Order: sequence, then C-alpha cells, then structure tokens
Amino acid sequence: MDLKFNNSRKYISITVPSTTQTMSPHIKSIDDIMVLGINLSRFNKLTQFLICVAGVFIFYLIYGYLQELIFSVEGFKSYGWYLTLVQFGFYSIFGLIELQLIKDKRRRIPGKTYMIIAFLTVGTMGLSNTSLGYLNYPTQVIFKCCKLIPVMLGGIFIQGKRYNIVDVSAAVCMSLGLIWFTLADSTIAPNFNLTGVILISLALCADAVIGNVQEKAMKLHNASNSEMVLYSYSIGFVYILLGLTCTSGLRPAVTFCSKNPVRTYSYAFLFSLTGYFGISFVLALIKMFGALLAVTGMYGLAY
Repeated sequence: MDLKFNNSRKYISITVPSTTQTMSPHIKSIDDIMVLGINLSRFNKLTQFLICVAGVFIFYLIYGYLQELIFSVEGFKSYGWYLTLVQFGFYSIFGLIELQLIKDKRRRIPGKTYMIIAFLTVGTMGLSNTSLGYLNYPTQVIFKCCKLIPVMLGGIFIQGKRYNIVDVSAAVCMSLGLIWFTLADSTIAPNFNLTGVILISLALCADAVIGNVQEKAMKLHNASNSEMVLYSYSIGFVYILLGLTCTSGLRPAVTFCSKNPVRTYSYAFLFSLTGYFGISFVLALIKMFGALLAVTGMYGLAY
C-alpha cells in the first residue's frame, strides 16, 4: 500500500496493489507449475509438454488396465457409482496430503466454482465408469476419440475462444483418424448399446465443459493442482454419497465389496492412486497449454 502526502491540499492518496501483488509470500512466482512436488517451471515449454503427456500416458495406461480389472470381478458391473464414490474419497485424501506438503494452503478458487466443477467431475467420471457395464472396449474408444470436438465447442461457448478452419479441420481429422486406427486391427465389433451410448455421450459432454471451466478458474485465480483436486473431489464425494443414499444404492454396494474386500478395495486403491497421478499431469497441461491442446497431446501420444 503506497501513501502519498500532499501538503498544499492536505490529503492522503491510498493506492491498493493489484491481486497479483498481494499473493502469499510462500509462492515464488505465479508461473510456478508444481506436479507431484516437481517444479516444471525450470524447463522449457516443449519439455514441460512432453513430461506432462508422458505422465498422463503412463499413469492412465495403468489406470485403464486396473479399471478393466475391477469390472472383471463377477457381479461388480452394477456398482460403477460406488466405485466412483471410493475413487473420489481416495482422491480427496491424496489431495489433502499433497496440499499439506506445500507451503501455501489457501483456497484461491471460490466455493461456488468448486461446486460446479465437482458436479461436472461427478458426471464425467460416474457416467464413464457406469458405461463400462454396457459397452465393450472398441465402442468406448470410438466415443473417447471424439473428445476433441466437444472440448473445442466448450472453449467457444465457455471461454469465448475462436478457432480458425485449420484448427477445426485438424480436430475432426484427428478424431476420425484415431477411430480408424483403433478399429482397423480390432477383431471385436463395436457394441452400440443404447444405455451405454447415452451414458458415455453425457460423460463426454461433462468432460468437455469441465476442462474449460478448470482452465479458466486455474488461470484466473492461480490455483494449485492439489487445491483443485482436494476441493472438487471432496465436494463431489458428498454429491455421490447423497445420491447413493437417496437411491438406496449404497448398502448393496458395500455388502458386495465386503464379501471380497481384498480384490475390490485393493484394486480401487491402486486405480485411484494412478488416476490421481494422471489427473495431476492433466491439470498441469490444462493450466499451461489450455484444455484443447491438453486433450490433443494426450490422445495424440496415447494412440
């Protein structure tokens, strides 16, 4: 705060510093990007991008394998929402632990924004997990490969971004190319179950919105990845818990998993751990490069 005295008119002029000037002294720079305790700011942009994409690829590869492994447990397919509840619980714990390890623990993003992000996160992960009970692998991949298009539309309507014809054409061609590449060597025909198609479509719509909302919120308030994970997933945990309780879906799921806790909960823990590592790199990509480029890099390297 600067104080300026004027003897002739005898008044005090008070200048209030901007938001960026009043940031916590624990934060070294607004450009610092921390992922799992690693400061990526010391690397150039290309290296940052490659590190994040490699992290996403490695952890989500294991994540996808464990997801399929969990649903291979006989009788588990109808408990996709309970798996999401357990996953959100682990994410909240991991986020709290990581947040305690960093020096700045303030919540920067408003609570209302986190409530919206949590709702969208519940939608994309819960619907995606539930759709696994209705769709086979090739069908899931077809829809996931189209994620670029709804993310681009979300950027236009949510952030007011403008894409030229080259960007749009590239997104469409890449989506079609990924679908063709995936199915070219597939011996299993896609299974377009109507319920599964609706679930995965809604999940992609929510996923397209959440990436753009997260990008806008993190850049506006300079929030850390651990803060984003902790608050969005802990609020989402409450949403799902209330939903399962109201629909009487909690007790059957708990009873089923208690009969075989080693396979169900141990798989769920590893599934959540690798997912948490993966989402940390995803959030770093979104914060540094934007939602569209993050999705492009993830799917481009993964396939």
